[in-house]
This record gives sequence, C-alpha cells and structure tokens, in this order.
Amino acid sequence: MRPSIGFIFDVKRFALHDGPGLRTTLFLKGCPLSCMGCHNPEGQRAGPELLFRPDRCTVCGDCVPACPRGALVLEDGGIRVAWDECRLESACVELCLPGALELVGKSRSVEEILDLLEEDRIYFDESQGGVTFSGGEPFFQPDFLRSLLHGCKERDLPVVLDTCGHCQPEIFRELAPLASHLLFDLKLMDEDRHEAYTGVHNRWILENLRWAGNGFERSDGPSPALTVRIPLIPGVNDDEENLLASAEFVGGLGTRPPVDVLPYHRLGVDKYDRMGRDYHLSEVAPPPEGAVKSAVRLLEEAGLKVTVRGEHYGDD
Repeated sequence: MRPSIGFIFDVKRFALHDGPGLRTTLFLKGCPLSCMGCHNPEGQRAGPELLFRPDRCTVCGDCVPACPRGALVLEDGGIRVAWDECRLESACVELCLPGALELVGKSRSVEEILDLLEEDRIYFDESQGGVTFSGGEPFFQPDFLRSLLHGCKERDLPVVLDTCGHCQPEIFRELAPLASHLLFDLKLMDEDRHEAYTGVHNRWILENLRWAGNGFERSDGPSPALTVRIPLIPGVNDDEENLLASAEFVGGLGTRPPVDVLPYHRLGVDKYDRMGRDYHLSEVAPPPEGAVKSAVRLLEEAGLKVTVRGEHYGDD
C-alpha cells in the first residue's frame, strides 16, 4: 500500500523555468543539504515552520496572548518572535487577519496532488509540459515521492525531478527512471569544500550523477533526459579550479548532458529574517556579467553545451 501523505510548502503553476513547456511545480519539504545560499530556506526542514512578515503586521497585538508559550512579544512598537520558544501551535496564525504570521509546510495526500495536476493537463498537453517535483529535495521524502511518481505514470503526466542528488544510490536508481527529465545540481567537486558549504559530503551526488549521466536501461523506454545545473556563486564555486573539475566530470559522462548555469541571486534573503535565521552569504553580490561569460566560455571550451537560466548566452 502506497504512502498517501507528504509535506509540501508551495505550488507554482504555469512555471516556465523548471523544465520544458508550462509546468506545475510542487515544492516538497525537507532537504539533506543546508546550503549557505539557499533561496528556499523554508524547504530545508522537514516539518511545518513559522514565518513572520513584519511588513504585513498591523501591531494589533491579538497574537501575543494567543501564544501559550509566550513566543510573541509586543515591544518597541512591533512584534518580536522568540523563535526558540515557538512550538507551532498555530493559534497566533489563525488570529492574524493580515497574514503576517504563517505556517509554512502543509500535509497533502497523493490524490489531492494528482487531482490538482489533472486540472492543468490541458496546459501540459498544449505546451509539452508537465509536473516538476522540487524542494527542498524531493528524494528527502522517498516514500511520498514514489507514490507521486507512480500516480503520475498511471495518469500519463510527464515528470521532471529537480534534485541535488544527495540520496542513497539504491533509492535514486529506483525512482529516477520514473521521471522523463532530471534537473541535477552540481555545486562543488571537492568534497571538503562541498561539506563546508552544504553541510554534507558529495559522494552520493557524484555517484548518482555518474549513473544518470552514463545512461541506464529502462524497461518501458529511454532513460530520462538529463540537465546538469551549476549554481554560480562568487567566492564559493566560481573559481577556475572548480569549474574545470566540473567540466571534466560532466564531459566524461557517456551522454554528455547539457549544462545550465544559474547565477547567484539574492531573492530569498528576506526569508531568513522572516524565519529567525542567519544568512551566511550576506556580503556576496550576484556575479557580474563578465564573470558569467567567463564561466560559460570555460565550460564551452571543455566541449559542453551551455545555457544560462535555460537560455543561450553569448554574442551569436
């Protein structure tokens, strides 16, 4: 019997950059990595979390007595959240009419999600799109993901898996073939640097990418398409040593997959304050155009087909 319930933290319909065509992207909660520059910090932890938007707060004070833990304090003309005291009992969220307080992360059944996807089928058919499971990390909830993938397969809904690749290889080899396309992040080749930036080793990542990139047999058709994505983060992985090592690794894969460069951005920085967390790349700015061009040129000179955010990048 398939597990029927899992946690998601967002649904983005009519997405254009999460695979081919128009897509509905579901963000599954939980991730084994804790990347310093993560733009979806609300997806890192497994369960629900409190998010506070001060810009929406009217300082009515109704939430303060509602919290049985005293985690909300009215001071200096505003509300302060004592994050260590919060136990997610949600009475404050229910009372907050402006929506300044929100619980991020909701349980959803497989059938609920499949029914939602069916509503978008006409857009998938017309644009050759489909569903993308992202996160967080979709493999972090392997039983829930397995049920979703089988359900999509039964309904003939094409699936893209957006993954960091850090999961047990046997799980990856079971579930990855159920997708039609893999978007696989490759951040750092050196294991020590990878662990310093993400909190985990990269051995599973490289093993799973090597397996996917060398092609594998699937009983009902060709193996999924593969795109390797390199987040380009100044001072973290944009140096020539890492880019050359990445190019050598990807270029050595049998299928020689395309590479999509994703320049670092700061769109998720405000989320850290809203969740009471520190942002560890506060001094890092997005890479200038010249740095992006240099990275693309280096990868192309290694014989790889390269795009930036899914688009051709260059003078011609």
